[in-house]
Amino acid sequence: MSITNPAELVGMKKISEAVGTTLRKMREYARPGITAKELDDYGGQILQGFGAKSAPRLTYGFPGWTCISLNNEVAHGIPTEHKILKEGDLINIDVSAELDGFWADNGGSFVLGEDKHNHLKLVNASKQILHKAIHQIKGGVRIADIGKLIETEAKKSGYRVIRNLVGHGVGRSLHEAPSEIPCFYDRFNTGRFRKNSIVAVETFISTKATLAHQNGDGWTFVTNDGSFVAQHEHTIMITDGKPVILTESNEIWN
Repeated sequence: MSITNPAELVGMKKISEAVGTTLRKMREYARPGITAKELDDYGGQILQGFGAKSAPRLTYGFPGWTCISLNNEVAHGIPTEHKILKEGDLINIDVSAELDGFWADNGGSFVLGEDKHNHLKLVNASKQILHKAIHQIKGGVRIADIGKLIETEAKKSGYRVIRNLVGHGVGRSLHEAPSEIPCFYDRFNTGRFRKNSIVAVETFISTKATLAHQNGDGWTFVTNDGSFVAQHEHTIMITDGKPVILTESNEIWN
């Protein structure tokens, strides 16, 4: 969507605060021994406290309030009671929700407790590359150039990018135009970012794999080669200069 009046910006800020706060508090609540379902239920309580509705539930009938992906799971992981969090796990939480007709999307990967499996470098690369990419976005910038930046920075850090999971427009629904904001250079993508528009920008930084595959449950994307992927995502409003990071309330840990 594009912001056309102050009331729309207020609406976007409210839902962005809801998802950002939920993501941050879920990260703080996560600990070894609890299940992904317990963590998800906690996130659901926070969203309900804001009066917000889970976007994946509302849009797709997803079996959870949020998406929680562990280790070789890349995205859209189902938060079941069979997934027990362990010290050193690479965990991704993706929170998207709707409030008063406005939608926002926010995600982040982190290592639970001690970095027993050396995932922290990957997590930090994903986080830092996202921030670098976001601060290059303004009205008129080519979407393909941001994808090129993300891919180039990933290679500099010794990583690759997932090519079949992308960022997207957001605001009045979970997925809007532009429908694809890739993590790689796509010379056929001729779109440009528009001033006052709302987008969710994501980095999917991988140790080796370049594609994610559904694992058979109809939701979860995984790597088939043992690779690990760290994802970070913010909902932003594009301006002629520095973008407005609407989901910045998770910056305490992100």
